[in-house]
Amino acid sequence: QVQLVESGGGLVQAGGSLRLSCSASGRTFSSYTMGWFRQAPGKKRELVARITNSGSTNYADSVKGRFTISRDNAKNTVYLQMNSLKPEDAAVYYCAGGYNVFDYWGQGTQVTVSS
Repeated sequence: QVQLVESGGGLVQAGGSLRLSCSASGRTFSSYTMGWFRQAPGKKRELVARITNSGSTNYADSVKGRFTISRDNAKNTVYLQMNSLKPEDAAVYYCAGGYNVFDYWGQGTQVTVSS
């Protein structure tokens, strides 16, 4: 069983930055595709960014050029650097991982962006 624990959320002003971290237990982290999702009140959960085990990345159009996903396999950690934050980025952000599907999920971390 893999456990994912997010950290780094908080309150930031529009235009500011935050870095989210997701720490994973287990020895198979490096084999997983990892992703960051978010869900705002009344909206569906959406994929924000994804990074494969080989380091390939994909981003939602709404965050391209502002967010960067990265991973450190030695630390079993995936990051989401969020710059130029907008009020519409406010949501609960979830870390997820798995081989072909996102089998494992964290509890989420709140990101609040004030205008």
